[in-house]
Amino acid sequence: MVVNNPNNWHWVDKNCIGWAKEYFREKLVGVHTGSVKDSKYAKIKSVSSIEGDCEVSQRKGKVMSLFDLKLTLLIDGHVDTKDGSSLPFEGSINIPEVAFDSEDSSYQFEISIFKETTELNEVKPLIRSKLLPKLRQLFQQFGKDLLATHGNDIQVPESQVESNYTRSNQQNSFSGVKEASPKPETNASSPATATASTGTKVTQNGSGNSTSIYLEPTFNVPASELYETFLDKQRVLAWSRSAQFFNSGPKLEPKEKFELFGGNVISELVSCEKNKKLLFRWKLKDWSASFNSSIEMTFHESQEFHETKLQVKWTGIPVGEEDRVRGNFEEYYVRSIKLTFGFGAVL
Repeated sequence: MVVNNPNNWHWVDKNCIGWAKEYFREKLVGVHTGSVKDSKYAKIKSVSSIEGDCEVSQRKGKVMSLFDLKLTLLIDGHVDTKDGSSLPFEGSINIPEVAFDSEDSSYQFEISIFKETTELNEVKPLIRSKLLPKLRQLFQQFGKDLLATHGNDIQVPESQVESNYTRSNQQNSFSGVKEASPKPETNASSPATATASTGTKVTQNGSGNSTSIYLEPTFNVPASELYETFLDKQRVLAWSRSAQFFNSGPKLEPKEKFELFGGNVISELVSCEKNKKLLFRWKLKDWSASFNSSIEMTFHESQEFHETKLQVKWTGIPVGEEDRVRGNFEEYYVRSIKLTFGFGAVL
């Protein structure tokens, strides 16, 4: 980054969201609670989603890190039962806010176990006591590593600064900032550690930047019923209130295109795995032709608790449209389906 800023006086900033995503993938994937041989074990499998802003800025020689991020981490592991068997599990940890002014005690963690059972829930205290402290430590270090890596990119070298005031600010900005921290302890013996880094990434999609979001609504219904609710055309028409299909079959079929909400949503069913997974292409009518997002829905049924968690990975969303897309999905998909079919409480 070339800087032309005499005495580092003027405001200069650098967008670091791409670096932040790579940073968290590198630092977080593989972080674990202990030995894989323990009776209860959990590790971070991947970074599913990172949303928000991250940049470094400077004015009058003072460098600042400014970030406000929301992270979703996917986890897996096992819980050994009393009869000697081992129950594998998958789940997620959602962190609503990692910000430049967050304190160690202010981070909130929402732990979710897919296909939840009473026995699998026993791993949650272990995650809180062994995994979350490592996350808190890493989040506290992130701002320092951000400055150590990018702070000098937005200033002219100290040797070119004639103002004692801005030179002093420049020196103070980096006091206590050392080289970027190493990756926390990970489970090197786990094959998933090296391969599961499939988190969110800002990519080029046609002529514009795109990003992704992660949602995890819960419905009080078996997975088979919820699965059919997205495929059966009469059900789709019921919860969407307005749908147009271009094929005559009773259910959506792979490669079939359709429109929802008066043509404001253009979609296509790409593939399906019965009662387990659906993949749609999806776009708003007013989006540029270069954007065509993808919604991957994975159905996790808990027979013990009589509910299904819908894991939604949504990629290819135009940057800046995340809140709009999330709000529309929660209102016109999740809320509408629950109200139409009685599939759960509506807040």
